[in-house]
Amino acid sequence: MRRLPCLALIGAFSLLAFGHESAQADAADFYRGRTVQFYIGSAPGGGYDFFGRLIARHLGRFIPGKPNVVAVNMPGAGGLKMAGFLYSIAPKDGSALGILAQTAPLEQAFGVSGVQFDAARFTYIGRVAPAVEVTYAWNTSATKTLEDARQRETVMGGASPDTNTVIYLNVLNALAGTKFKIISGYPGTAELNIAMERGEIEGTTKTWEAFRAENGAWLEKGQVRILLQYALKKAYDLPDTPLMIDLGRTPEEREALRFFASGNELGRGAMTTPDVPADRTAALRAAFDAMVRDLEFLAEAAQRKIDVNPMGGEDVAAIVRAILNAPPSIVERAKRAREGR
Repeated sequence: MRRLPCLALIGAFSLLAFGHESAQADAADFYRGRTVQFYIGSAPGGGYDFFGRLIARHLGRFIPGKPNVVAVNMPGAGGLKMAGFLYSIAPKDGSALGILAQTAPLEQAFGVSGVQFDAARFTYIGRVAPAVEVTYAWNTSATKTLEDARQRETVMGGASPDTNTVIYLNVLNALAGTKFKIISGYPGTAELNIAMERGEIEGTTKTWEAFRAENGAWLEKGQVRILLQYALKKAYDLPDTPLMIDLGRTPEEREALRFFASGNELGRGAMTTPDVPADRTAALRAAFDAMVRDLEFLAEAAQRKIDVNPMGGEDVAAIVRAILNAPPSIVERAKRAREGR
């Protein structure tokens, strides 16, 4: 009689194993011989394009059926065009993937025009790494610390007003008491860095991984100072650089800053459309989890000085829900700060 529960458990585990194997087989049948489109919501070059192509190069090796994964650039509206395409037009069968735009749920919460999706309904596959961004100043600037930036006007450069190179500084002026004067309109970070070296501006903002890969020699020579970092957790190699979330002067300001930094925590990852069949969702998430542990993938990331700090799809989805369910008062305060008010 005592053996019956054990036999029942064995039977239950056998059914689960069979169900898993059956789901894997179904996913393999779907993906075998198929081309999967991996959409990137920016032009070639830059952080999103690099991460999107990195994922596209490796993910197919781990998806059952080993489909061919092809990177496709679809720039427009800071990634919102691509997100809208995945939400409304792309096939809902797991054959259309995209790189997660860290600002997408924030833009939705702010009610920004051009948001044609509900970020909570996307199927999130996983995150390669958070998106740590930094604001830095050239060594000739009198602004050496954030406290200096609160005491004196510091001329900073930015790209278009809807990019983080401008938005973050607006937010700091509104919520942290800084006195940044922002000159926007530069085409990109290359032009911003040239302007900084020429003395047209005192500093600018860039992703930390891109800075280390492209401008690390500046730090070694003492030519720049990193003033702060935008993230929920400090980068391991910036232990003494303050986080944006630490700079608020009141609890409300700190919560509004944390709201912005939640987008950085979403970072660089992969998603697919809403309503993907459960077996394919599970297969894509398992493939992503295997990819970020793969030695070949890690070697390429290390070559580009990328610190892989992965997160599973369910956890990414939880962050998105938290952003969209933030208290209206915090969202409104963050929205005003985004506009420099």
